[in-house]
Amino acid sequence: MTATAALPAVETVVSGCIDYAGLFPPAGLDMGPVVRNYSAYRADPHARLLGRLIIPAARLGECLDTASPFLPHRRTDTPWPLSALVGADVAGDMQRIAAARDRSAGSAVRQIRIDAVEARAGTERDIATIGRHAPEDGRLYIEIPLAPAPTPAPTPAPTSLLAAIAQCGAQAKIRTGGVVPDAIPRPRDVATFMVAAAKASLAFKATAGLHHAIRGTYPLTYAADSPRVVMHGFINVLVAAALAWVGGAEEDVTAVLEETDRTAFEFSTDAVQWRSRVLTLAELRSMRERFLHGFGSCSFREPVDELRDWHLL
Repeated sequence: MTATAALPAVETVVSGCIDYAGLFPPAGLDMGPVVRNYSAYRADPHARLLGRLIIPAARLGECLDTASPFLPHRRTDTPWPLSALVGADVAGDMQRIAAARDRSAGSAVRQIRIDAVEARAGTERDIATIGRHAPEDGRLYIEIPLAPAPTPAPTPAPTSLLAAIAQCGAQAKIRTGGVVPDAIPRPRDVATFMVAAAKASLAFKATAGLHHAIRGTYPLTYAADSPRVVMHGFINVLVAAALAWVGGAEEDVTAVLEETDRTAFEFSTDAVQWRSRVLTLAELRSMRERFLHGFGSCSFREPVDELRDWHLL
């Protein structure tokens, strides 16, 4: 089976955009199914949409052991790209990342490439600590809250955290969903972040909740009795990021994120149009290379299937 060639604008927007995070909710799979899935997705007709495999640093050894039958065994094979998630033990997790890298480098064939590290921070001090311990090579994504927490436990404004991330040479990360309704951020808060990040020329990735192409009401989890809530769409997020990147106003970026009409988005050979606003192929390419790198999802199939149903793949 081969995939039908997509329009260049579609390819530019979605190529390599889905980091597979099957270990995490709502999928919450065991390591065995996750590595088997990732191996299968790498051979999928739409593998060009696939990014890194997301693994907690504390489980990198387990991942390598479990994935051994599926990992590259020839020098001509491409290593699996991994992103390692750092927890509360920042120094310890960075050592685990270094050990996994050494293990791969010491094998006859380089089987993995940990070229990204992801961590979470709530303060500028947290960001500085993560930056001090991070590997010198590869990308470092630091997740920050999209809005200050209310009193009595206030947190810094996102703009000050963005400055701290830039100072340590990292990229940002935002959470766009979760398994409870309160985990889904308001479009206005996402737009505020995007505009501020674009003005600072600070790249970022998103994670969670982006299983569906267009904003709408969907089941929150895979449970039969899951509540249905309004969730962000990954096409909304990608197009909104492109608009922010080229200097769009926060109100317009918010409106793109709030869009629920699929027909409002039109892809052509050299552009994507949202209502009357046109974003050129060059602008889309610049956005993906320098701004929104992609998003983490516990499902690869759902985003791909939605794009196929939309006849974009």
